[in-house]
Amino acid sequence: MKLLLPSVASGFNLGRTRAKARGYLLPTLLTLLTLLTLPPTVHALTIAESELITGDLIRGETDSAVYYYGDDGLRYLFPNDKTFFTWYENFEEVKWISDESLADIQIGGNVTYKPGVKMIKINSDPTVYAVAGASELRAIDSEKIAIELYGSTWNQHIDDVPDEFFEDYVLGSRIDLSSQYNPDAEQADAFSIAADKGLHSYTLMEITSSGFSPSTVTIKDGTAVRFLNTDNENHSATEWDRVWESGTMEPGDHFTHYFNEIGTWHFYSSYGDRNVFEGAVVVE
Repeated sequence: MKLLLPSVASGFNLGRTRAKARGYLLPTLLTLLTLLTLPPTVHALTIAESELITGDLIRGETDSAVYYYGDDGLRYLFPNDKTFFTWYENFEEVKWISDESLADIQIGGNVTYKPGVKMIKINSDPTVYAVAGASELRAIDSEKIAIELYGSTWNQHIDDVPDEFFEDYVLGSRIDLSSQYNPDAEQADAFSIAADKGLHSYTLMEITSSGFSPSTVTIKDGTAVRFLNTDNENHSATEWDRVWESGTMEPGDHFTHYFNEIGTWHFYSSYGDRNVFEGAVVVE
């Protein structure tokens, strides 16, 4: 058995009245937004990309979407205001950077709900889930368990997540007993977005006038490698069979790629002699 919530048109099928079960569905303008936007009165001085530190909240000058700047040098989008407010209380720490600088930072994905703060469901499925670490969703077996976890007002701790954001999560085991999930412990473990996502600093590989430097690196699976063009000419980082590639990298440009499969990956610059501009990443 799974804890299910009714649609607005149906009654509650686990003993709650429709009025009580409907409480969490009260719509607001903000919850209907598909992107998190800052109030127009909130502003800060624009800073350079080089001034950013991991863990910063950032936005562009014209694009008001807010991102988390990860340890891996990528930006992670808050898909809506509800997700943002499970991690932060307000927008005071958001830093502004130029649109050009924002475009230079690759998108790593979406931020997901902070574990333990809220239960969620998706619009097309009445199943209620608890959020665990690493974006894991665990179906709650019954109303009794929901009450034991979140109290008598449990139905006020549920958010609807648009179907298109459901793919940001992975499905875990069902919660059959309240002892199998601890909201406070989940929140404590997710002390930052980086910790929840398991983000780590990237390994740097430069593209110089004489080739990739170093020409070979050995990393653990799940590690990101940043390719930085320090030459005065255009280059690329192109996997030998074009499984992945950076595209054109002008001088000063960088490209980050995650290596999640064990093996040796060979690559080259499509703008140079392959006998010179060839490198490898060994993933263990």
